[in-house]
Amino acid sequence: MSDKLSDIDTIDVTDSSSDLLECSEPHWLLAPFKRLKWGFLPMRRIVEDEVERKEGVNLEAEEDEIPTEYRDEKNRRWWKFFDDYEYRQNKYKRSKHKWYKWFNPTDTPEERRVVIKVDILLTLYATMAYWIKFLDQTNINNAYVGGLREGIGMKGNDLVNTQVMFTIGNIVFQIPFMYVLNGFPLSYAMPLLDIGWSIFTLANYRVENVTQLKIIRFFVGAFEAPAFIGFTYLMGSWYTVDEVARRQTVMYLGQFLGLLTSGLLSGAIVEGMDGKNGLDSWRWIFIVDGLISMAVGVIGLYMIPGTPDNCYSIFLSDRDIQIARRRMKRNNTSPTAPIDHKTLLKSLFKWSLWTRVLSSWHIYVLTIWDAFMWNNNNGTSGSYVLWLDSLENPDGSRRFSPGKKQQMSALTPALGLIWVLLTGCFADLLHSRWGAIVFSQVFNITGNTILAVWNVSERAKWFAFCMQYFGWAMAPVLYSWVNDICRRNPQQRAITLVAMNAIGQTTTIFTPLLVWKTVEAPRFLKGFSFTAASASSLALMSLVVLYFYKRDEKRQSADNGIIIYNSDVDGDVAAQFQQKNDPCKGSVLALTIEKSSK
Repeated sequence: MSDKLSDIDTIDVTDSSSDLLECSEPHWLLAPFKRLKWGFLPMRRIVEDEVERKEGVNLEAEEDEIPTEYRDEKNRRWWKFFDDYEYRQNKYKRSKHKWYKWFNPTDTPEERRVVIKVDILLTLYATMAYWIKFLDQTNINNAYVGGLREGIGMKGNDLVNTQVMFTIGNIVFQIPFMYVLNGFPLSYAMPLLDIGWSIFTLANYRVENVTQLKIIRFFVGAFEAPAFIGFTYLMGSWYTVDEVARRQTVMYLGQFLGLLTSGLLSGAIVEGMDGKNGLDSWRWIFIVDGLISMAVGVIGLYMIPGTPDNCYSIFLSDRDIQIARRRMKRNNTSPTAPIDHKTLLKSLFKWSLWTRVLSSWHIYVLTIWDAFMWNNNNGTSGSYVLWLDSLENPDGSRRFSPGKKQQMSALTPALGLIWVLLTGCFADLLHSRWGAIVFSQVFNITGNTILAVWNVSERAKWFAFCMQYFGWAMAPVLYSWVNDICRRNPQQRAITLVAMNAIGQTTTIFTPLLVWKTVEAPRFLKGFSFTAASASSLALMSLVVLYFYKRDEKRQSADNGIIIYNSDVDGDVAAQFQQKNDPCKGSVLALTIEKSSK
């Protein structure tokens, strides 16, 4: 009787504390303003974790809690190697997976409300930010064919050399983010860097020579450095393994929207604003892009939520933050430590951390994998736009006017929107991340092989260029997989993301100078051949990643609700497993299994 009273007391206390938490929250209309410091700056949210669940007391009913699976490996088939979720999720959880559903079937209504909020704050903003970044990145190519070349006297390989300066700035300034991802509020850092990016994008309109252009593009690249790894890290901090790929796919739509609208916007500017206020149309391209970027940067200060453990969102309630933490704990994602600059900076230089990083396969295999990804696309080379520029009518005149060329440049990124959605759906439909990567690269290899041959019909070239963004279509699948691979240690995840991205991108400093020389346009034999080879290597390397990933997940399978045994080896216990492998009974054999495995 006393035990029952004790249980009732525990429930009452928890329920009342939950009520007090909800009552302490200000009205939802006023709440965001209450969470601002000095009336304009989001503050770090101090939120206590939920009360731990005590044995026999269910503080929050989870009607669809996933039971433990006891799996006999005796007759495991060889083709199971290609199932990348084999040890990541047990059969009960996988049976609930529906690729076409935006939410996890196991989420409660309360959890889904939190996911919707994070989708708006993080995924929607990341898509918008990524759109503007690629709008600004590709404007150099559109400006080049829209009058920049003649305006400042660009010759020979000046275009590719200017693009390399952007890449150098981007790589150099990624390195500090090994610390910043964990040691500085990303809800402050990323919007401020966006504003800096906008200022230098705007400054492009004042350039008078190639040297000035190269210097400014270096700083544009420097301020853009953390964008991709920052958003990738944040998504891995808020979303579970079944959610993160489709959210990163949505974010990646921003990239293709940027590439698409850059051509359309530049075309409209060239046609309608040339000579306005005494400025050439190519200068107006940079002005318009810079002003749009500035607005997006300011919005980001209030949209980017930080991480569940270091949250700065003015729109999430305390309860929302608690629920987000619980979800990520269930996903086996380690929490980020409270931001303490001195402690974190010291820990970053601890030998134990770097021993763990350098002795892990992650830093080596994932970096090589990512390097192939950075070189598997011909879109950034400007090859398509330069090919359009080379097309002539029978009388020798240019086939497309400057404005028409800008508009035609939107074709391939528009198709890229479809390719990235198709690849993301493939990964979710078949629950196969490596398969989605290989699927996309088959089309990528085909297109680049046709262009490398070159002496084909014009229709074949149109087809091949339409395939060019299949190269990047797999990127959200790849990076969401990396988040899952490195989920158990936030510092190691930050270091791995920065290292693989920086080193992979470093290879793009010298490869354009070797294989994408502007003077070789429009036929880039070396460029298209190199891209096809990189795409092939990426597909093969995905199988290597799959091997190491599954090895790790098998070792940690108990954390994923899978108890592995082999009835040939553990014959004495196998009968007990089969009798008690009842999803209604839950995990009842942990001690017996542990002894048998020894």
